[in-house]
Amino acid sequence: MTRVLITAGAAGLGRAMAEGCLSRGDRVAVCDVDASAVDAFRTANPQALAEVVDVTDESAMTAFLGRVEEEFGGVDVVCANAGTGGQAGRIETLDLDAWRACLDVNLTGAFLTCRWAARVMRAQGDGLIVLTSSTAGLHGYPLRAPYASAKWAIVGLTKTLAMELGPAGIRVNAICPGAVEGDRMDRVVAMESAASGLSPEEVRALYVRGVSLRSWVTAEDVAETVLWLSSPAARKISGQILAIDGHTETLSP
Repeated sequence: MTRVLITAGAAGLGRAMAEGCLSRGDRVAVCDVDASAVDAFRTANPQALAEVVDVTDESAMTAFLGRVEEEFGGVDVVCANAGTGGQAGRIETLDLDAWRACLDVNLTGAFLTCRWAARVMRAQGDGLIVLTSSTAGLHGYPLRAPYASAKWAIVGLTKTLAMELGPAGIRVNAICPGAVEGDRMDRVVAMESAASGLSPEEVRALYVRGVSLRSWVTAEDVAETVLWLSSPAARKISGQILAIDGHTETLSP
């Protein structure tokens, strides 16, 4: 049985990943900062371990990851999925505390998760780490400097950890979702609409126009990629940055 840990796993992309893994019989642990999402996830998936944890809180993460290690006896797949959109606007209007908060969730949360995973997986001699970046980690992203910077940093972390951990038999990859249908992107569209002066409908149209397939993706599209990465078919895939986005041509208006 594959042992899986997913941060921000109670809703959105993380929940799709978690429920995809559960459907194939994996043992799954998730954490999420949203208590109501965790309650809903527990109700729908009572066989999974789910806790309310802030990925930027080192002591809380240490306690949660220690519980996973004790109950699961190790971990085979770790998805460092937690992220936040950060503040939108021209850089001269951005707030330093908001900048730091965005990097803290997206990057420091991934660091704390991967630091633990590396230790556990080195002892086992195998494992897979999947970090969630974004198409914003591959392109310039006007009015979204904090988010783009954090997601570019995830790509650098992925490449570095693939080199560090590969000799120990550990694979490390990043996924780069594009515009994913759901509540999170509804909030992003509203935020970008306010920052740009465009209507929400105009913002949505720009996302579609900038993608070769002229469509958004679903959480299930992203989850299927994670399931493939954690299957024997992908046993030689490491150090890769995989976009699940319909081919983003531009994030600029």
